[in-house]
Formats: sequence, C-alpha cells, structure tokens
Amino acid sequence: MSHDPAPSRTLVNVDLGQRSYPIHIGEGVLAEAGALIAPHLKRPFTVIVTDDNVAPLHLDRLGKALEAAGIQHRAVIVPAGEASKSFARLESLCRDLLAAGVERADTILAFGGGVIGDLAGFAAAILRRGVDFIQLPTTVLAQVDSSVGGKTGINTPEGKNLIGAFHQPKAVLADTGVLETLPPRQFRAGYAEIVKYGLIDNPEFFEWCEQNWRRVYEGDTGALIHAVGVSCRAKAAIVARDERESGCRALLNLGHTFGHVLEAATSYSDRLYHGEGVAAGMALAFRYSVAAGLCSGQDAGRVCNHLAAAGLPVELADIEGELPDTDSLMQLMEQDKKIAGGKLVLILARGIGRAFIAADVPRGEVRDFLSEIREPR
Repeated sequence: MSHDPAPSRTLVNVDLGQRSYPIHIGEGVLAEAGALIAPHLKRPFTVIVTDDNVAPLHLDRLGKALEAAGIQHRAVIVPAGEASKSFARLESLCRDLLAAGVERADTILAFGGGVIGDLAGFAAAILRRGVDFIQLPTTVLAQVDSSVGGKTGINTPEGKNLIGAFHQPKAVLADTGVLETLPPRQFRAGYAEIVKYGLIDNPEFFEWCEQNWRRVYEGDTGALIHAVGVSCRAKAAIVARDERESGCRALLNLGHTFGHVLEAATSYSDRLYHGEGVAAGMALAFRYSVAAGLCSGQDAGRVCNHLAAAGLPVELADIEGELPDTDSLMQLMEQDKKIAGGKLVLILARGIGRAFIAADVPRGEVRDFLSEIREPR
C-alpha cells in the first residue's frame, strides 16, 4: 500500500447547517490560533481553560498567538487527570469563569486533552445558559475523537459521562506538533481511537494503521496529519448524520461499553487511561462477536494482535491490579448510557470495518463471556 500524501495542513468541516464548524489540523496551528479564532469571537476577549500539565508546556505560546491578533485573555488552570471531571470541579470552574468576567457573548477556549474538552465544554453549555467555546485539543485522543461532535460531560461513581450536554464548539484547532510533548503511554492510549475508525467501517484504514503505526508513534508529520484527518472526517460524517446519538452515532462507541466498565472498575485512575480502556474494550467486543458467532476468529486475532503490538491492553490481565468480580462488572455495564428500555446495547462486529449496533444483547451471555475471559488466553 502506498504511503499517504504528506500535507502540512488539512481542513475538515463538520456539517451541521448553521452550526457547522471547521477543524484545522496540522503542525503549527497553535501559532496561528489568534487569526483562526478571531472570526468566531463577538468581542476580542476569551478565557482559556487548561490543566497543570498543558499550561507550562503550551499556554505561553497560545497567549502570544492571541495577543498577536489583539485578543485579550485570561486563563483558568485545573488539575490534570480524569478526577477533574467531577461535580466539585465543574462548580469551581464555573465560579472561576464568572470571576474571570465571562459574559453571555464570550467564548471559552478548551485547551487540553479530553478531560479539559469535556469539562470546559460542559461548563460552557451551562454557564449563563450557554456560551460559545472552541476546542484546542492537545492529545491524540482529543484531536481524533473527543474534541469533535459536541459531547461534553463529567463522571459520577455510577459511571462515565452520565452527566453532560451536547454543546458543539465553534471551531477545533488541532496542532499535531504539540503531540510530541505527550508522555508515550498517553500517546499510545489516544492511538486506540484512531484504530477504532478503521474497525467501524474502513478496513483499508485499519490496514494502513497496521502498516504505518510506527510512523505515527515516531511523530512523522505526514502520518500524523493523515491519521488525525481520516479520523476527524469519519467522525464528522457520522455526527452530521446523527448529532445526538439516536442512531448510527452509537457506532463511535465501539469498545466503549466494555471500556467504560473497566474505567469505572479502576476508579477512573491512572491504572487505566480512557484510550487503554477503549483498546481493551474493542478487543473484548471482537472476541464477544466471535463467541456470538458473528465474526471470524481470524479478524478478532488481527485486531488483538495489532493493538497489543502497539502497546495497548487487550486482556483483562493486562490491567494493573485486581478487578471487581463479574457481577460487579455487570452492574457497572448496566449503567451504560446506551441502555435502551433496560436492555443491553453493544457495538459488535461482523468483521474488520463491519461494526453494527446490537440491541437487546442477552445479559446472561455477556456475563458468561466475562467470566470465561477473567484469565488470559
């Protein structure tokens, strides 16, 4: 298979009528942030929400880009990590934004990974009954997935993202150059979401991933822009068809039902990053699909082998520490947002690139499957 072209910049549009917005992807986007953001502002003032990992690395550059465009700005810095997606942090962030002078016509900049995008986006959705926001994702996972589509929210002990709102950004600025500062484990975790787009409905892209994942990991500009661009186009197309997840958008949750259970079971801690949960969840979804007679063992093996080669967990035993018993895992699964009429809904696969929404999956069969895989193959 030939290598992808190596553009320095690509533009993807999320087509939602009057609420459509651009995704600017490429190396050096951050340096142009002021010029790219200015057309979306009602006045030359914004508040940046970021975390204490991103701020020392990139906040100064963003500030200079805004100043170059004549945009005044303030910053609110929250603790990094999934624990910040909480009611307590949401309350303190909203109060900090009000103290910073955010008015109804202002715009919030969500500058960070998926946690910041979800938290700042939710705050924007509810502050003064809704203010504009722009996503500036700084992780692989956020650039290819969570910054696009308008899902915002926080976690509760009952489950992940159970409290939130749909609130579309005005634009997304994805600078692939900032990804070089990510810790390797966090980079790998985000890669799982790239693979997901191949597994949903693009087997050619999955094959590209199999052949080019090392280039992505090495920070090859062309490979990164291609991977982020393909992922964003895929998500934008699905969001345009089903903005509020009443149908096909649920396909984007491939691996997420099992993954969210594992994240909750590990208390949303550093034991398991979100992308690692998605990787394990996709492996489990394919293995369950084999057990249900839907998918060939060869396809499931390819998926597991690729994810494992890329340094991602594919077995429950790959997750650090002890997991709760099977009944506890099932209780967590029954809190999933995709539960419909009390029935389990899973995203399963008939093969690579052939994912589908399976409604009314028998609980007993899922429980038996989880019991059988408690030990590695």
